[in-house]
Amino acid sequence: MNDVLMDLLQELSLSNDWLVLLPEILMALLAIIILGVDLFKTNASRELALRWTVALALGGQILVLFALSFFGGQFYKEGIPLFGGLIEQSELSQYMRTFFLFSSLGISFFAGYFFKSKRLPQAEYLHIVLLATAGFMLLVQSSHFIAFFVNLELVTVAFYVLVAFQRTSVFSLEAGLKYLALGALSSAFLLFGIVLLYGISGNPEMTGFTQDGFNFTALQAFIVSNSDSVIVRLGALFVLAGIGFKIGLVPFQIWVPDVYQGAPAPTTAFLAIASKAAGIFVFMQLLHGPFLALSEWLLPLLSVLCAATILYGSIAASGQNNIKRLIGLSGISHAGYLLLGVLAGLTVPQAIGAVLFYLSVYMLGSFLVFAAMIFLNEADDSQLELNTYRGLYAKSPLLAASGIIGLGSLAGIPPLGGFIAKLLLFMAVYKAGLYGLLAVAVLGVVVSIFYYFAWIRSMVSIPDLEHTSSGGSESAIICLSRMQRAFLIGTIALVLIVGLYPSLLSHFI
Repeated sequence: MNDVLMDLLQELSLSNDWLVLLPEILMALLAIIILGVDLFKTNASRELALRWTVALALGGQILVLFALSFFGGQFYKEGIPLFGGLIEQSELSQYMRTFFLFSSLGISFFAGYFFKSKRLPQAEYLHIVLLATAGFMLLVQSSHFIAFFVNLELVTVAFYVLVAFQRTSVFSLEAGLKYLALGALSSAFLLFGIVLLYGISGNPEMTGFTQDGFNFTALQAFIVSNSDSVIVRLGALFVLAGIGFKIGLVPFQIWVPDVYQGAPAPTTAFLAIASKAAGIFVFMQLLHGPFLALSEWLLPLLSVLCAATILYGSIAASGQNNIKRLIGLSGISHAGYLLLGVLAGLTVPQAIGAVLFYLSVYMLGSFLVFAAMIFLNEADDSQLELNTYRGLYAKSPLLAASGIIGLGSLAGIPPLGGFIAKLLLFMAVYKAGLYGLLAVAVLGVVVSIFYYFAWIRSMVSIPDLEHTSSGGSESAIICLSRMQRAFLIGTIALVLIVGLYPSLLSHFI
């Protein structure tokens, strides 16, 4: 028995290639180094220690991003099962690795300014962000349910901590508790679905049964021969429902507004960008992979969920005054648009590129919106409302411009990048013949303009006369650092360039 086990382990080790996972390994090492450096800081030099910690995190991530961008071929083997079939890379997963590094860079930059005025352990926060980023990068390369579940739970557990990280805030603790409870429920759904699929695929009485029902390729071959099985369909539904919790699809969206409001602003940004992108990508990976033979049966059900998600997010956001709840509810509608692209990708291959393009532009627009939130440096960002931004243009024209352009891009206003992203997505949906869903999506865009422009109107409105007469106008001027100005100008330029020259970004997809 021991000899058989040793032979199996030796056979599996032949497919191990640690070089392809070097970016993820470096991210984990960087996280450990940040904790080690933090041991030598003193209370007297807290602000200086924060600067060095953030600089180390940003510098390390930039080096990893540089290596992945210019030497990516060294960390990439397309279509070859690695680590005993746990990992399989593709051009899409390679693009998403870069995407998560960019999103982590933005979150780390935000965290440096967010923690300036808060007595919270910033090194631990950055440590968890880096580990979560490595988890995201591994998740999109998983081709086996064991690797998939372990990496997904790595990210989920990291977010349990990040959401409740501001332990002096009742809202943050409440958000953490709700996310923990519903996150555990979603993991239970996911695990139950995986067990059903593994059990039925390993049944010798089933046609084409396999002893490796966790492997995506083997499972796909089994489902092709058993697509009418009730247990197969039920298992697939449970797996997709577990992922639907992570994305915030209706009817699994109940946690989104409360968690977005209570979590620290950088965590909210991380949830809105990276978590949503990872959920959509693995949803697409499963629907276009192991569950492809079920697509004819799943399409009507997912179409209803897609339409409900777009309408719920758009209508619920239109009545919100709290900024973070508004972002969360509008993010639900964006999840619906992305799911729309995933469904169109079943028949129109160009839709997959449109989904990745949408995710990239959504990240840039979200960076600008969250910058307009975090750089305000409000004591309690969970209570930010539309009136908080009243007269922002008079206090900081650049910060107001970033918020306006970011919101305009999310709304899909030309000539910004968000307009092109929605246009490409809707064209793919039209080619796929999903005309009813296209009509719902257009309606959602129209409604979104209402609540996005309410926020924009608040930014450009004239400040209250009482505040101005008391001398508050001068004292309320927001001074941005050089790094903040550079970040805002650079991101604004990218949103405009992508809108005017979308082919520049499409070359990388």
